[in-house]
Amino acid sequence: MEGFKMSDKQREIIEALKVKPEIDPKEEARISIDFMKDYLKKHPFLKSMVLGISGGQDSTLVGKLAQMAVNELNDEMGAGTYSFIAVSLPYGVQFDESDRQDALNFIQPSKRVTINIKEAVDASDRALKEAGITLSDFAKGNEKARERMKAQYSIAATYNGVVLGTDHAAEAVTGFYTKYGDGGVDLTPIFRLNKRQGKQLLKHLGAPQHLYTKVPTADLEENRPALPDEVALGVSYDDIDDYLEGKNVSPEIEEKIIGFYDRSEHKRQLPITIFDDFWKK
Repeated sequence: MEGFKMSDKQREIIEALKVKPEIDPKEEARISIDFMKDYLKKHPFLKSMVLGISGGQDSTLVGKLAQMAVNELNDEMGAGTYSFIAVSLPYGVQFDESDRQDALNFIQPSKRVTINIKEAVDASDRALKEAGITLSDFAKGNEKARERMKAQYSIAATYNGVVLGTDHAAEAVTGFYTKYGDGGVDLTPIFRLNKRQGKQLLKHLGAPQHLYTKVPTADLEENRPALPDEVALGVSYDDIDDYLEGKNVSPEIEEKIIGFYDRSEHKRQLPITIFDDFWKK
């Protein structure tokens, strides 16, 4: 918009999350692939990468890039040296299981593992109740996310691997992930991309269209199953992406995004010490 001038806060957020106003999908795919390859080469004891696959946009993208990195490494270092382990982590039966299978067929991972987390999560819920602690539906959703990450680290320990995360700029700015759940990972290969840029990469890579045009949902709450992210947040990904690309959004939208960003700063930091002061600002 003519005459539009970014606020200092908008500029600060964009710089912190490293978002580009426009991308070349081919170039960005290569950057992410090389990042993963370089990390594994630097640490010769690492032989695998692990990621939970939900059938949504973000895990489909990171999973495909990870498998591409592994394929290239095996071509360079010898077949079978490296593997990408795609993990299905349903709580009972996943409502969009067909999408997960489509994502896995697109990714073609080196290895597939399925762990149903329902028994573990329900056991934890029962143990807490016996101690007089009753989890809200929302808190139990976080319990699911943390159980999924715990399982992925167990797999990584078994296969000398690292755990990949799907964090991207549109998620990071809102803090829309579980601390020490899906936020507890080793590498985040698509950090810097927003939601629409992730779609651009999947389109470039030839992913089934329905996997990146479907309505994004964390699907953690039992009382509100398949709750769309945008409903939970009260702001659209288009608005978030516009903001992150340095475009003009309404004052109300900017206020919401800044509020999310400031309140979730603790999630983007290491555990807070006496030497940290970001929380005082």
